[in-house]
Amino acid sequence: MAPNLEDRNSVFEFVVRQGNGVKGLVDSGLSTVPEAYVQPPEERIDKENAIKYDLPPIDLSKLDGHGPDHDEVANQIVRAVETLGFFQVVNHGVPLHLLESLKVSAHYFFSLPPQRKAVYLADVSPSPLVKYGTSYIPEKEKALGWKDYILMQYTNDDEALQYWPQEIKELLLEYLRSSTGMVKKLLQVTLGNLGVKPDDSMIDVLIGKKMLSMIFYPICPNPDLTLGVGRHSDIGTFTVLLQDEVGGLYVKIEQDTGYGKKGDWILIPPTPNALVINVGDMLQILSNGKYKSAEHIVCTSSTNSRVSVPIFIMPRETTKIAPLPQVVEKDGISVYKEFVYVDYMNKVFANALDGKKSLDFAKISPA
Repeated sequence: MAPNLEDRNSVFEFVVRQGNGVKGLVDSGLSTVPEAYVQPPEERIDKENAIKYDLPPIDLSKLDGHGPDHDEVANQIVRAVETLGFFQVVNHGVPLHLLESLKVSAHYFFSLPPQRKAVYLADVSPSPLVKYGTSYIPEKEKALGWKDYILMQYTNDDEALQYWPQEIKELLLEYLRSSTGMVKKLLQVTLGNLGVKPDDSMIDVLIGKKMLSMIFYPICPNPDLTLGVGRHSDIGTFTVLLQDEVGGLYVKIEQDTGYGKKGDWILIPPTPNALVINVGDMLQILSNGKYKSAEHIVCTSSTNSRVSVPIFIMPRETTKIAPLPQVVEKDGISVYKEFVYVDYMNKVFANALDGKKSLDFAKISPA
């Protein structure tokens, strides 16, 4: 039975607890956004005046050699992580047919009957490795996010094949395998720029935990009132993102740059055959603040549903994280304290999204 759209508890029960998601809400025939999804004015952005990111994607195939091409691409990556914290890449090693298949499969998965997806709700899922849900932490949010998702933790191939949804598991495993080499190259470049030559064991630690998600943003009758995802930064090392042709990803400029002024929002437009890369909080901390994890949001659309497929690359949970000694020695001061990564995760996952405030957990307070 469709919920009473004017009753937040009724909407919450239908969307969150029963597992119908925002997709079920839209399918019930609503013509306006329920109050539970209306964002406070200060959380919305002026999309009409947002800057459009117009730099061409970075060609990662040039990292395979040596010489001026390699150095120029490395410099492009470094400039991006030092300023915006977001960039797009092509020739990344992920087969192009796979990117298309992932988008098709995401639309297919979220078109399944609610009861097929609800088997992965947190309290009934056959494995803690798989979770189907909506918004971010619905119980703690002032306004809900206009999205549904399926989230999978990767431990090993056998467990993925056993527990991940049948409709998408093979494609997601291929996506993860084919993107790992790219992530390692990006770490070699970014850490190398900090004066560190990472060996395989160091890289393996920094990419030791991986989570994959398929996210569905249904058509929204009032996109100016809602957000798919509110202001946040990602908590890992890097995020690899496949977005479809609809778009809606906006990044906040942290400091005055050639992109725009501090506080401006910039649209990261869909680019054929490209993947989006963004810096996570851990890379900002390892660099002692030299690299910027990007605060970003996702807006909704009144004309098209949108899908995206991120891979969240994170350190192993037991990893001790702190600014790299080589950077601290050069800077003369450490901006962040040492902590165990799982403690940072637990802090972030216990609270609603709030820009980059998660980094406060690691900051060293002035004396």
